[in-house]
Amino acid sequence: MASYSVSLKRSVLKDLEPLPASDRARIMDRIGALADDPRPHGCEKLSALERYRIRVGDYRVVYSIKDAELVVWVVRVGHRRDVYRGNR
Repeated sequence: MASYSVSLKRSVLKDLEPLPASDRARIMDRIGALADDPRPHGCEKLSALERYRIRVGDYRVVYSIKDAELVVWVVRVGHRRDVYRGNR
């Protein structure tokens, strides 16, 4: 399987800023692992959009996959109670 490149939406960096350093490090490790396997065990396709999500403790990473371009585009990171609110 070819390796994907992982891109972060600018707002994702803002989403990560207030998080504790240990949680931020775990989230970034999981995001980095998406380059090797963009659909890891436990990922879930979100119903209305062409997006997926992975769990990292109480946090969720929402992303889309462009298979033709081998790109994973991370669009949102947040606490599980807030991450699905609003559209970004």
